[in-house]
Amino acid sequence: MPDLPDRRLFRQRAGWDALRAGFRWAVPARMNIARLCCDDWAAVAPDRVAVIHRHADGRRETWTYGQLKRASDGLAVALAGLGVAPGDRVAVLLPQHPAVLVTHLAAMKLGAVSLPLFTLFGEDALRYRLSDSGAKAVVTDAATLDRVMALAPGLPDLATVITTGPAAAPVHAFDTLIATDPRRFTPRDTAAEDPAVMIYTSGTTGDPKGVLHAHRFLYGHLPCMELSQGFFPQPGDVGWTPADWAWIGGLMDMAIPCLFYGVPLVSHRFAKFDPEAALRLMAEERVTNAFIPPTALRLMRQARVSDGLALRAIGSGGEALGADLLDWGRERLGCPINEFYGQTEANLVVAACDGLMTRVPGAMGLPVPGHEVTLRDATGEVGTGQVGEVCVRAPDPVMFLRYWNKPEATAKKVVDGWLRTGDLATRDAHGQITFHARDDDVITSAGYRIGPVEIEQALATHPDVVMAAVVGAPDPVRTEIVVAHVVLRDGADWSGMEQALQAIVRDKVSAHCVPRRVIRAESLPMTATGKILRRALRGA
Repeated sequence: MPDLPDRRLFRQRAGWDALRAGFRWAVPARMNIARLCCDDWAAVAPDRVAVIHRHADGRRETWTYGQLKRASDGLAVALAGLGVAPGDRVAVLLPQHPAVLVTHLAAMKLGAVSLPLFTLFGEDALRYRLSDSGAKAVVTDAATLDRVMALAPGLPDLATVITTGPAAAPVHAFDTLIATDPRRFTPRDTAAEDPAVMIYTSGTTGDPKGVLHAHRFLYGHLPCMELSQGFFPQPGDVGWTPADWAWIGGLMDMAIPCLFYGVPLVSHRFAKFDPEAALRLMAEERVTNAFIPPTALRLMRQARVSDGLALRAIGSGGEALGADLLDWGRERLGCPINEFYGQTEANLVVAACDGLMTRVPGAMGLPVPGHEVTLRDATGEVGTGQVGEVCVRAPDPVMFLRYWNKPEATAKKVVDGWLRTGDLATRDAHGQITFHARDDDVITSAGYRIGPVEIEQALATHPDVVMAAVVGAPDPVRTEIVVAHVVLRDGADWSGMEQALQAIVRDKVSAHCVPRRVIRAESLPMTATGKILRRALRGA
């Protein structure tokens, strides 16, 4: 089968220090993620398998690069005909499915900005992101269509709604649009610095922020992807992640890099994560490489491991893994679990990988080749063993362009040539970085980074809630659970209140943000300026 030239950045195995010393970025000035991840492969190997989709009923569907190109070209032509122009935002509100990739590719071919959104977002969370982004079009499915249409009258920028399910005017049918004749279509010639994708943060200290990324951020992910996945790719590799492709982890830590390297990508939606089903899926599809969040790994550890696993390496990130889980991966899964660190604004910049360094359980590892990462305080770089904020040197190919419509927040994020992550860590004598604490209020639960503000706003919509504060509490499986502290109006009845507030969060924000505990409080700790001191509530 014909192939593109070898795209790997690391063709010789070496130690971590040697890999860092010898690495140089080679990001082309003109590039487009859709061309690199679809059209280039379709030109030389149109029948090469790009995606293997497993339907809920067990049916298996394959998409080749040729099919991806035809569908994304057709959708691009259709979107242009519906008024989508370069720079417009195209929302992708779909679960794991080839249609997600087709939509991303089509938007990028137009020079538009794809906007992945989580299908479990509630009414308020979805309205905010569609409104704040000014999304011009949204592609969704039958399960989410009614939610979108209910919001549409209040979204003046949203001109086009497309569904993968049954459609009737004014909604357009996805299958009809991808069949549009693309013969006269030429993808837009984009620069590496042109916007490509916008991914919203969790809203840790305020409203969620739209993180705008350029086409170059694909290249920024590749060094960590190759090393954390065992000098990826190798012949016969197959990739998979249970993480939703609406998050930067699912999309950029596995899905898009697989397309770039020509590695078949397994696609499947779990209505609810099932560890034994996930293990069976990996065995049946002969998955060699996976990105699996820590909570999913902990659940897998409690399940029966399937026979026939072909795993070479697993990448994981978002929270530290203990020595016992690392040992379990080597012994029961037959592969290392390599950890990495990053955030939506600058992803995959630190990693800990078997065979390339001494693994220190609990440590995030060392800066990835191509990324300069250090720990700083208000006066500069901190010393060994001292606590400092994790900072990434700017510019960096993986780094965001800016926050959408938030120039002041952007200015605070990148200061004096350093992107400030807001995460505190220590560094040992060998340079290994270990997470220490957060200086914001993000909650890390089951692989999700959850911000308290949206949840608090939702809780406050209950007529009996005077004030609410949301924090994380330690949990052995999920790392943290969401805990809500609420102050009720005088005379309010507490009976059934916990269930009612949980239902509000599920409907307005998302199921994964629902507080597992709701605590009634007489008052909440406050600063002199009237801000809630969430840190005083942790552990309560």
